[in-house]
Amino acid sequence: MPDHDENNKTTMPEPTENTGVIYSDKVIREDSAPVPVAESIEEEAIQSESVEDVQPERAMSLLDHLEELRRRLIVVIAAIAIGSTLCYFYAAEISAFITAPAGKLYYMNPSEAFFTYLKVSFFAGFLLALPIVMYQLWAFIVPAMTNKERTAGVFLVPSSIILFLVGLFFSYYFVLPAGIKFFMGFATDNLQPMFSIGQYLSFVISFLVPFGFIFELPLFIFVMARLGIIDSKFLVAKRKMVLFLSFVIGAFISPTPDVFSQTMVAVPMILLYEISIIIVKYILRK
Repeated sequence: MPDHDENNKTTMPEPTENTGVIYSDKVIREDSAPVPVAESIEEEAIQSESVEDVQPERAMSLLDHLEELRRRLIVVIAAIAIGSTLCYFYAAEISAFITAPAGKLYYMNPSEAFFTYLKVSFFAGFLLALPIVMYQLWAFIVPAMTNKERTAGVFLVPSSIILFLVGLFFSYYFVLPAGIKFFMGFATDNLQPMFSIGQYLSFVISFLVPFGFIFELPLFIFVMARLGIIDSKFLVAKRKMVLFLSFVIGAFISPTPDVFSQTMVAVPMILLYEISIIIVKYILRK
């Protein structure tokens, strides 16, 4: 009798070498050395920090950006309006301060003095609200920045405000009196200067504001050098071009087309450029 037990035997597969356990798309070998938990946690922390340094905040939709911009603009307009209203109560004192280099002024029509006070109030209110304006601008663009750029912005924003105000004061105390003295030097016995307060104020504002932006030049060059875009050799090589462009820019932004006003704008620009070269070369070492 054939042995039924032998016929009913099932052939069992021979055991094979354990190649590992598959989890998802990774193969973990049982005989491989385990990765220390501390090292893996440290690597994950470093990776997360690097991602945070590079990645800005979550992306916003176009409608979110427009809503954010609308809200910031409302704050800016409100700040300027409040500052202008406060300055209007001191418009006479502010006007006396601005018109001091010219002496006695006149207004040629009944409404000129009133609208001049409004212009003075708005200009002074804008300067009063300038920190709020710059903060709102900074707060609007900061979500798109990395952590390093935000850290740099904490230094750049107050520096830009200070340099702008320094440019205004420099123009008022040094450049404007020299300009007024130069133009009043054309007076004769038969030709006496009689300035209108409205025209004089427009002249002063158009003379002061450009110097506020000109004094931002060292800050702009400092940022470009820190980013590695330019260095001191580049600045020295472009010195002649900057000398020429300074007089061209002075001709465009000066309130009058005469050579004196053009030179008064160009010379500080050239001096600030030379100071920027010194800062880049000896402080940044670039």
